[in-house]
Amino acid sequence: MYDERLTAPLTWWLFPAGSGLSFGLIFYLFGAVPGLLALMAGAAVGAVLLSSYGSVRIRVVQGLLVAGDARIPVEALGAAEPLDRAEAFLWRTRKADARAFMLLRAYIPTALKVEVTDPQDPTPYLYLSTRDPEGLAAALETARQGLLAA
Repeated sequence: MYDERLTAPLTWWLFPAGSGLSFGLIFYLFGAVPGLLALMAGAAVGAVLLSSYGSVRIRVVQGLLVAGDARIPVEALGAAEPLDRAEAFLWRTRKADARAFMLLRAYIPTALKVEVTDPQDPTPYLYLSTRDPEGLAAALETARQGLLAA
């Protein structure tokens, strides 16, 4: 129903390149071969770390909201509120609740805040960084309506 991968922007890929260059320059003091090996290793490690950070997915499938490692049944969720850039900033800073589940990516300015209605769950809401908060809210509502109809 809904599938989004929170990939890092292209400009962030300059960080692994810079990391590799830094390691290469540091190890160049020990010779050209160690410098070249450090350049490749630094760039590779930086790329793996950035790729893993940007490989998080948000999906709505088979009555579940899957956000990163969290799997939450849609019947345990309440109202979904799309947040624009300004509101998302407030909810991840001053209005934030320490008990909330936050799938936060700094490079995505918009988000969706979803109320948790399960009385046994101490989490008050989910904060999900998403490029399409309205689409995710609509997918959650469609999944909820599908469960009610079944």
